[in-house]
Amino acid sequence: MANTNRGRRGRTRKRRPAPSSAAQKTQASQASESSEQAPKPKLRRSASRAPGEKPGRSQRRAAGKRSGRGLTGTLALGERPEAPWHPLPLSELLILIGAIGTVVGFTRGESGTVLIFAGLAAVLIGTVEVTLREHLSGYRSHTLILSLLPAIVLYTGLVLLTRPPLVLNLALLAFAVLLATLLFRVLRARFLDARRERAFSGR
Repeated sequence: MANTNRGRRGRTRKRRPAPSSAAQKTQASQASESSEQAPKPKLRRSASRAPGEKPGRSQRRAAGKRSGRGLTGTLALGERPEAPWHPLPLSELLILIGAIGTVVGFTRGESGTVLIFAGLAAVLIGTVEVTLREHLSGYRSHTLILSLLPAIVLYTGLVLLTRPPLVLNLALLAFAVLLATLLFRVLRARFLDARRERAFSGR
């Protein structure tokens, strides 16, 4: 009897946790599991660059295309090149006088044919001078106009003077197209060189 009583007295009883603390632990574990299983939002790469970061080559090229002032842009870059006879606007006066003469020649009918051709020639000379000066200096591109004008003038002059048959007329047309294509490539390359020099010189 004495041994059994000592054995019972030697056992220690474990305290059971309170029901409120157990419920709190269960809720906390469920909350942590749900937060781990939830998908994390992806961080979007910001399009804006840091203040001290330099723009890349593609960004500079895109900005140049948007503004039209890059090396291959078609807008004006820098100041307009001055003519050798500056400040006298001879080319502008030629264009104005030629336009007035052309209108007057049309109003006179057949008697104003010479005046029409003289007015058109004055307009053409003034226009070619301005566009060629701006193009060769890299200020603004006039590649299409400068490449088409010689081909059109040559084709029109040959057709009006010789009045060739249909086969020869088509051959002249093909030659004019070929001439315009070659002039376009040469003038485009010349403009890019002048544009690059103007951009790097800071003008």
